Amino acid sequence: MDDEFGDDVDFSAALAAVEKTTPAQSLSSAAASSGPKKVQQPKPQALPNRSGPSAILVSPRQKGNPILNNVRSLPWEYSDIPADFVLGATTCCLFLSLKYHRLHPEYIYNRIRNLGHLYNLRVLLTMVDIQNHEEPLKELSKTSMVNNLTLILAWSAQEAGRYLELYKSYEYASPTSIKAHQSTSYRDKLVEFVTTPRSINTTDATSLISAYGSIRAAVNARPEEIGIIPGWGEKKVQRWCQAVDEPFRVRKAAKRGVGIQRGESSINLPRQDSLFEEEGATTPTQGPGRLATPKP
Repeated sequence: MDDEFGDDVDFSAALAAVEKTTPAQSLSSAAASSGPKKVQQPKPQALPNRSGPSAILVSPRQKGNPILNNVRSLPWEYSDIPADFVLGATTCCLFLSLKYHRLHPEYIYNRIRNLGHLYNLRVLLTMVDIQNHEEPLKELSKTSMVNNLTLILAWSAQEAGRYLELYKSYEYASPTSIKAHQSTSYRDKLVEFVTTPRSINTTDATSLISAYGSIRAAVNARPEEIGIIPGWGEKKVQRWCQAVDEPFRVRKAAKRGVGIQRGESSINLPRQDSLFEEEGATTPTQGPGRLATPKP
């Protein structure tokens, strides 16, 4: 560098060093930018904490109660609670022995008063340990209805302990687990209808519907026709015919004189279209619930 100040040796050396390192740094930064991006791991979702302890809470006043020896499948611990047992965040239980209730009838009413309006499900677990228990149970039933209590009766300590375990174990159960199964398809509803009489099972209902094709044909069938179907014995035929022979008409409809016209022939045997007969009216070959031909 030729200028009026002359050459600066130190500056020239520093400039040369910078020019040598700059291409390497630019290449490394370019390689870093063109490489795969850093994967960001998802954060785990925090599950909501269940309110309420996992063990059955027992009041100290229940020390020595024999039902505690029968609570084996779930843990329990003593706690200062207004009820005798806490079986969930919204469930409590009061325990009462009828023998003790006969000696101290005011005890349970004081306990209910002290409980107030706490908890949604309030169980009154009653030990039936006396012979003449009809009148006390009537009194407790009325008291339970007035004070929003569910009266549960137990005849032994084992049964009472099992009730406590069941209430606690079903604390977080969905209502669908205890709902009755409802038929959705038309065929399932037919089978459910046919199996209403006693001793007629699903296989018998399926064979009956398959043989006659409809409920009307099965209702109009004679006993000797139904007896030909495999699996239908004399008792089943008798109970089925007895069920369909009963009056089908509603009382209000019978008073108005409303008749429902129905008709269909059974297997290879002619049957007549008919109306429901009036209650009590029968024909020589048909019962009160059978279909008869109206006279012109």
